[in-house]
Amino acid sequence: MSMRNSGPVTLTIDCGGGGIKATALDSRGTALATPVRTPTPYPLPPDMLIDIVSDLKGGLPAPDRVTVGMPGMIRHGVVVATPHYVCKAGPRTRPLPELIEQWHFFNMGQALSDFLSLPSLVLNDAEVAGYGAITGKGHEVIITLGTGLGNAIFDGGELAPHIEFSQLPVKWGLTYDDYLGEHERLRLGEVHWSRRVRRVVESLRQAIMWDRLFVGGGNGAHITARQRALMGDEVVIVPNDAGVLGGVRAWDFQGQNLK
Repeated sequence: MSMRNSGPVTLTIDCGGGGIKATALDSRGTALATPVRTPTPYPLPPDMLIDIVSDLKGGLPAPDRVTVGMPGMIRHGVVVATPHYVCKAGPRTRPLPELIEQWHFFNMGQALSDFLSLPSLVLNDAEVAGYGAITGKGHEVIITLGTGLGNAIFDGGELAPHIEFSQLPVKWGLTYDDYLGEHERLRLGEVHWSRRVRRVVESLRQAIMWDRLFVGGGNGAHITARQRALMGDEVVIVPNDAGVLGGVRAWDFQGQNLK
């Protein structure tokens, strides 16, 4: 392991539908220890997620700050709504009204800062991944493919207000989450599912007119080579660890642009 540099250590938490992963990174985005992970429990109220973050933190080098990426509509660290953690037994199971109420306008950023006594940045998970991928120049978009669909838009490195494309209807009454989620990839197989991804890219291109589109998330690697070739030269597949590097770069961009 190389010597730690003089910059701050960032604890990056990637909150997924199936697992919650933590990594401690130096200012260059280099991991300082082996990442730790725990399966996502359901249902998952806010106080339980804070406890999980604290437990994961204890197994890693002491951080100076924390970045959390989680699914849903997040504004200035406040959770307006989150789709999976309100469900009784995981994604696509029955939402619990009491969990919806607990998460609605829960200030996760402030709660984490208070509990951990550390500066904390809470963003949508696709936004964190986007910070790990973007160049900071032009109109850049990221979509992430995993349990569902995530997305974020940047202009000149500045994060645009979040829009939950995942909840928009796409076909047969399905949302984008339903249409491209992990359950459909497993049901359809990668060839058919990859065609769906390309069609979604084509439809979003007409609406957003990006300079570059990054496609990430755990399932980005499952898009077939044929469909990748048909998507266009401005579409870039990025590795799933973009969300890890983004945990550091989000703070760099925050000083310049993050609102």
